[in-house]
Amino acid sequence: MIQHPTAIVSSKAQIADDVQVGPYSIIEDDVVIGRGTIIDSSVSIKNGARIGENVMIYHAAAVAGPPQDLKFAGEKTELIVGDNTIIREFVTLNRGTVAHGKTEIGKNCLFMAYSHAAHDCIIGDNVIIANSVQMGGHVEIGDYAIIGGATVIHQFSHVGEHCMVGGGFRITQDILPYSTVAGYPLRCLGLNSVGLRRRGFSDKTIAALKKMFRFLMSKKLNTSQALVKIDEEVEKIPEVIKVLEFIKRSERGVVK
Repeated sequence: MIQHPTAIVSSKAQIADDVQVGPYSIIEDDVVIGRGTIIDSSVSIKNGARIGENVMIYHAAAVAGPPQDLKFAGEKTELIVGDNTIIREFVTLNRGTVAHGKTEIGKNCLFMAYSHAAHDCIIGDNVIIANSVQMGGHVEIGDYAIIGGATVIHQFSHVGEHCMVGGGFRITQDILPYSTVAGYPLRCLGLNSVGLRRRGFSDKTIAALKKMFRFLMSKKLNTSQALVKIDEEVEKIPEVIKVLEFIKRSERGVVK
């Protein structure tokens, strides 16, 4: 470990040899940090942090702080950060509670400045969280989702994979996979076609999803009626099945 003289690092922490720790950073006892990770100045990494390889944590980030949950009684829980994730300035990431035991952040994610992930959140791989996004507890975000700046996400909300959420909005219901959402109140604008093409989805897949979304967004059909039409007229490719399963699992209802 390459440690600045002003950093305070517990001898009990498990830190790879090539990890760099900047000025005035503090790393507590029960911490694991993988190879190639860089810790900038004035970073706080508390007990329960499990940080992967090649992670970059910028100035004044607070990692694995205790949950802001009045039921939390000091139980041993974790905050997991996947490989190659970037955590920018003043980001706060809380560890889990006994409800889930851990907060999980996947690989190749980007948390921009001042964003916050609360206790027991589950964030997939390749997710982009823009500046000042604020998540309540137990939020789940699927792979490749992009959340625009200053968006607030209500606790227990689920955001589907490959979706695009505009900036400055409030999420209080579940966001369909592959969708684009924005507006006051928040509404689905349709399929995230641009994002799907950039990620190599085939024209056939995009066409099937567009047909599905036309039924789901139709003002003439409620959700139950739309699902019947989809069952009759849309090919059941894996992506279509994924959206259908997401709707069936939703407890808060989906944004339409």
